[in-house]
Amino acid sequence: MLSIGIVGLPNVGKSTLFTALTKKDVEIANYPFATIDPNVGVVEVPDERLDKLAELSASAKVIPTAIEFTDIAGLVKGANKGEGLGNQFLANIRETDAILYVVRTFKLADIHHVEDTVDPIRDIETLRTELALKDLESIEKRIDNLEGRARTGDRDAKEELEVVQKLKESLDNDMHVYNYMQDNEMSEKFNKVIKEMQLLTSKPYFFLLNSKGDDISGELREYIEKLGSAYVKIDVREELDSVDLSKEERNELGLGESGLYELINTGYEILNLITFFTTGEKETRAWTTGKGSTAPEAAGKIHTDFQSKFIRAEVIQWDKLLDAGSWANARSKGLIRTEGKEYIVKDGDVMLFLHS
Repeated sequence: MLSIGIVGLPNVGKSTLFTALTKKDVEIANYPFATIDPNVGVVEVPDERLDKLAELSASAKVIPTAIEFTDIAGLVKGANKGEGLGNQFLANIRETDAILYVVRTFKLADIHHVEDTVDPIRDIETLRTELALKDLESIEKRIDNLEGRARTGDRDAKEELEVVQKLKESLDNDMHVYNYMQDNEMSEKFNKVIKEMQLLTSKPYFFLLNSKGDDISGELREYIEKLGSAYVKIDVREELDSVDLSKEERNELGLGESGLYELINTGYEILNLITFFTTGEKETRAWTTGKGSTAPEAAGKIHTDFQSKFIRAEVIQWDKLLDAGSWANARSKGLIRTEGKEYIVKDGDVMLFLHS
């Protein structure tokens, strides 16, 4: 399951966002550190294509993909030195696939800001610094251990030490490991070390700007663009208040589509993920795989045997299947393709895997 860790300063809307996403009651309060224990919730990914395919197949079950969100206590400047509570829980997001920075851009006097003033760029830099310092702490411990082994002539330790020193240099120069990885060709050793260390700054990241109107400056947009990231603009409180409204009710009230959909879709884009489908009378199901996955790799998302014993796949895009009216009609019209092991799965493919 795709997992996203939520970080932010206290009182920026993290817990409100978490509740809106998961419809799970967590404490929401206008004071720092209302969230003490990490909140974890699973969110079904909304996808109209899934519902339409299920209707076409008269499926008994509909199974969407899901994302796990982990919300930890707010971070503050100096968290790496024990300030606040957030530093205690950073370990809870080490295993997540991506980081979502929640940043407040609105100015409301009755909602306290931990720094007394609202400055999104300053707040982002605080968060990025605290994650980097946490990683540096891990890296420096690793270096101390590796240097001793390297002096004894341990070849693996020497190679790993070289990698870890480059990671330290990157963070010392205010470049997160993820950005370093984007700018440089990674060796197998490099990727292995990063995976083992589960560095917070090695994860893809994006921003949720908690906004109540025209309060996102051009400077902030440019800053995020320079980081090579993306952002989603949402009024988090409004999303929570309207979370139980249907699509029709939202349109009647002039709210449009929920910003939470855009948030989830942006998470998929950041992680280079796509969705493919399987459909039939028993169930219609959405599956997640990486962009560039081959048909056998996609089959392996369903069952490992499907990948190792893959023979071929029957494939059609979801909209063409809907236009045909049924799998049988699509087959008779020659719309279903037979693809082999080299086929690269596309977002929206409906697939039937044949295996030995």
